[in-house]
Amino acid sequence: MFQRIKKDFAGWIVIIAGFLLLLEIFVLHPGLIFSFLVAIGLMYYGKKGRKRKIGKLMFWAGLLVLLISVLNMFTVKFLLFSLLFYWFVQYIQKKNNKEVIKPIIKHKEAGDADEVIIKKEPMFRNRLFHRNETPDHVYEWKDINIQTGASDTIIDLSYTVLPQGETVIAVRNLVGNVKIYIPYDLEVSINHSVLLGSAYIFDEENAVNAFNMNIMRSSTGFDQAETRVKIITSFLVGNLEVKRI
Repeated sequence: MFQRIKKDFAGWIVIIAGFLLLLEIFVLHPGLIFSFLVAIGLMYYGKKGRKRKIGKLMFWAGLLVLLISVLNMFTVKFLLFSLLFYWFVQYIQKKNNKEVIKPIIKHKEAGDADEVIIKKEPMFRNRLFHRNETPDHVYEWKDINIQTGASDTIIDLSYTVLPQGETVIAVRNLVGNVKIYIPYDLEVSINHSVLLGSAYIFDEENAVNAFNMNIMRSSTGFDQAETRVKIITSFLVGNLEVKRI
């Protein structure tokens, strides 16, 4: 029950924040539009004349006006409070959401007489609220490319056989955690982008606490390997863990 509440909470936060932003800009505080235009104008003309002292003053004045206007918005305060609350929930619970997703056998469909079109069902699908986990038994591998709202994902490559060449795992989350288990004999490259979260990759002693950071890691033999895995992840809020098994 608590897990379900947490998922719904994250989804409602996105919806409410969007509604509040429109309400605040166009109804409650329409003067914000004027403030944003003034700030952008000052920064624009200040940047054009940045070699002169007056240009620098205009640029920094515009930036200050923009920051004050944004920080004074109720929507921004609401989002910051919501993110802190979610972070606190993640900290005290320490329990991953899971949902088993079974592989789907591909189907072939004939097109023209000289061509055969093969249709494949993806292993994971794009959904706003979805928890993903590869099966705990042998399964057929398919490249993963998903984007979700609030979800946790666990991918275990020890139960499948990867084809030769480059295998791609791409996960984009608004809020959620991703765990990926890699066999020791498999070469891997990781490109992780996150606004707020942490990353534990391979045998690093401590998790990297990230704020608006892009993290890149690669095993030594990645470029020369016949079979290799490329991992691309992007989170608004969430944690990434890549481990050898």
